[in-house]
Amino acid sequence: MSLPRLALRHPWSIIVAVIAVLLGAWVAVQRMARDVFPPLGIPTIYVAQPFGGMDALQMEGYLTYYYEYHFLYITGIEHVESKSIQGASIMKLQFHPGTDMSAALAETIAYVNRSRSFMPPGTPGAFVTRFDAGSVPVGNLVFSTENPNRSVAQMQDAALNMVRPLFATLPGVSAPPPFGGSARTIVIQVKPDRLRAYGLSPDDIVSAMTAANTISPSGNLSLPNSYPIVPINAVVKNIQDLAAVPLKVTPQGAVYVRDIATVADDHDIITSHALVNGKRTVYMPVTKRSDASTLSVVELVKKNLGKFKAACPDDINVSFEFDQSPWIIRAINDLAKEGLLGAALTGLMVLLFLRDFRSAVIVIITIPIAIAASLLALWLTGNTINLMTLGGLALVVGILVDEATVEIENIHRRMKQDVTSPPDSPT
Repeated sequence: MSLPRLALRHPWSIIVAVIAVLLGAWVAVQRMARDVFPPLGIPTIYVAQPFGGMDALQMEGYLTYYYEYHFLYITGIEHVESKSIQGASIMKLQFHPGTDMSAALAETIAYVNRSRSFMPPGTPGAFVTRFDAGSVPVGNLVFSTENPNRSVAQMQDAALNMVRPLFATLPGVSAPPPFGGSARTIVIQVKPDRLRAYGLSPDDIVSAMTAANTISPSGNLSLPNSYPIVPINAVVKNIQDLAAVPLKVTPQGAVYVRDIATVADDHDIITSHALVNGKRTVYMPVTKRSDASTLSVVELVKKNLGKFKAACPDDINVSFEFDQSPWIIRAINDLAKEGLLGAALTGLMVLLFLRDFRSAVIVIITIPIAIAASLLALWLTGNTINLMTLGGLALVVGILVDEATVEIENIHRRMKQDVTSPPDSPT
């Protein structure tokens, strides 16, 4: 039985099926993720190993070599790429398609820990992360102020310790640290001539600082009627107390830090700048997780801007900048506009040339129903609304306009032939 005859014999069933498709499409649009890019599922893991002070050759020989040697034991590994620069090494682990990336990530972390036993003492921990093209920044939380007495370090402290704990609890959002500021650092400025005069080296100062400012857990003192905790005075409370740390004992007396250096409560070396209207500021990237929807994340962050502002001092403003969601919103609106425009013009053309109001209505409602069925199919197959799928649907609208015009005209032509053709003569 042909599809037209089935529809003519069971009209109410077809109407119910169309209504079900429309309701399913509405549910699909509400639940489908709306992103810039589709989920690519690239089987890649990145390992970043920092070590300040080492040049590229030292990073390659003392650190990267051992990582590459052990990473070849990981199940499903295809190849390993590495790049060593001053103070850091970046390794890219590419896996075969179909590899269980959760198990691969666990194996990678295990071999990272195994490799560290062959590295120099004091090697910092490596950063291990899975790469996914869907985990991209969708905007920035920008912290700015008009108060000239508010420093960049204070804004960074507010972003890191006040806003980031609230920001990280939002579903579908990852919370990287803020950029543009400099962390608080106790800086010891050494005078080289004084250092040479006392026969000391920078390592002597490092050893003295480590020994004089140790973090040691306190214990409890057992008394007849109490069991109080006993604090240990092992960490300085005043930063300038570090200037009184002894470095060396000579016949003329002890040599202290203040004799060869100055101690300042300062900031780390500035490695990045963030400017708003020509003034330095701090920003925090709004990075969504790979399985989250861009529009949902952006709407959630904008909804909680008041909460972020309330957590900061009154003179620090928190705003959401570089919003990436308008790309998706414009694409969705353009698709809806093109679909409605195509349906309306096609229906108008059928009405003008064929003068059949019922055929014009059929053409007008067919195109939205076809797009709704496509959205339902995308949801059922696990796809998302993104620029690629929206582009495909936009191309389909043009095909639907052509097909609707051709089919309606063909139906009218065949009906006219059946009316005007003479009946068959009896034999």
